[in-house]
Parts: sequence; structure tokens; C-alpha cells
Amino acid sequence: MTVDTQTDTFSVQYLAAEDISIAASLIYQAYHDDPMLQTLLNYIENNKSAYEKKLRSLIREELSTFWQEKQPLIGLYRDEKLKAVACVFESNSQLQAQRYWHWRLKLMLSAGFLQTNQLIEKEKTIRDALKEQGNYYFLAFIAVDPHFHGQGLGRYLLRGLNDLVKSNLNATGMAVFVTRKEHSEFFKTEGFKALKQLTFNKIEGDLLFK
Repeated sequence: MTVDTQTDTFSVQYLAAEDISIAASLIYQAYHDDPMLQTLLNYIENNKSAYEKKLRSLIREELSTFWQEKQPLIGLYRDEKLKAVACVFESNSQLQAQRYWHWRLKLMLSAGFLQTNQLIEKEKTIRDALKEQGNYYFLAFIAVDPHFHGQGLGRYLLRGLNDLVKSNLNATGMAVFVTRKEHSEFFKTEGFKALKQLTFNKIEGDLLFK
């Protein structure tokens, strides 16, 4: 998908290998203050560095798994430079809640045993809540370069993901789980509907579907 404006050209396309590290940085910045991840990764105000190390490890392992399993890593490019990224997986893919043993081992060593199991349990609960949706896509991460917030890049990227769903005749739609009201409202303006409210470690979030 390509969108031309008076001054820029936006394109939504599969992520290039050389942009993986940039994507990781964008995701890290977008999710650094996510209340769910802060809870699951044991954020402590006077020891932020430990939390940040766990978060970087989680993002690194997730991106590596998505790439190896050829699940959609979609980038929004502005004049050929990556400005936003979305990580998506298909529900009938090999990316089950337990992932692979090497993924779990790496994450346990970096994030911790308890935190890893909590993340797995969170994903399993979400999958169970989506069973009736058939074969859907799940939006695991979406991030926009913070220097370009408020310019509609997230909307361009989501509309590119619409094309991804439409191109798969077996896909029923796309799901996303968000923990902030403003994010929930944003997705609803793009056609997502609230399915269910879920709570993990006293943090509530909305499961949305389109």
C-alpha cells in the first residue's frame, strides 16, 4: 500500500532485515511505560534498569521468533525510512502460547521464570477468549516513531494491515489487546469492536476485534 501526500510518500510493506534493530527500538519506546508489561516484568521505580533489560530481551526474542517463523512484520516507510512497525501473527501458526523451548529458555534467563510464565498465561487467556473467531490475525505490537506522533502514521499502518487481512481468504479478521483507554478509543475509530475486558495482575485491558 502506498499513500502520496504533497510532501511525502508513505508505503506499507514487509520489514527489511536491516530494519529489525530500528523496529526493536521503536517498540521499546512505545511499550516502555505499558502498565501490563511493567507489572508482568516486575517494574521497580528504584531499579528501572532491571526492568528495561527484561523489556529489551522480550522484544528481541519476540522479533527473532516472528522473523524465523515468517510471521508478518509490517513497516510503514516514509520516504523509504522506517517510521512505524506492526508485529502480527496468524492464530493457526506455530506461534502458540508456549512458543518453542529455546524461546522460553532464553526469555527465562533474561526476564525470569515467573515473568515468562505470566506472559505465557496472558497469551493463553487471550487465545481462549478468541476461540470463536476462527483463524484470525493478532496484532502483538504496534509502534510509531515518537518524533512523528500525531501525524496519522498509526492510521496509515492499520489501514495497510487491512490489506493483509483481505489478502488472506482464510482470515476472519484482526484482534488486539490494549490496556489504555486512549488506545482502545483509537482502535475503535478504525473499526475495531470491543469483545471482552480481561484482567491480568489487577491490570485491566480491552480485547478488540475487527
